[in-house]
Amino acid sequence: MERSWNDTQPIYRQLRDRVVAMMLEGRLGEGEALPSVRQVAAECQVNPLTVMKAYQELAEEGLVEKRRGLGLFVAAGAVGRLRRREREQFLSGRWPEIRATIRRLGLDVETLLRDGEERS
Repeated sequence: MERSWNDTQPIYRQLRDRVVAMMLEGRLGEGEALPSVRQVAAECQVNPLTVMKAYQELAEEGLVEKRRGLGLFVAAGAVGRLRRREREQFLSGRWPEIRATIRRLGLDVETLLRDGEERS
């Protein structure tokens, strides 16, 4: 995990969001162990309590499960639930503004796809 933080939200929340991104990108699959609290704290140079708070939030959301003596693991079905939730948030939150910008600029799907591929 990267160590840079922004000032827009608490570090534990940013850590939580990074773990969610790892799940959605397939870097952490269902049933896989999350990196240990100590490991993440050392890598990210944060307090272990900060990492614990991020992991606790994921557990409260049902995205990870604790296995006694083994650590935290990505819960069964977590990736599908996350993907559905993220899609809904995107479509109801960010997409209307993006769609309006596309229309204002007179862009079409072919141009967006072509220019997007050239720039990536």
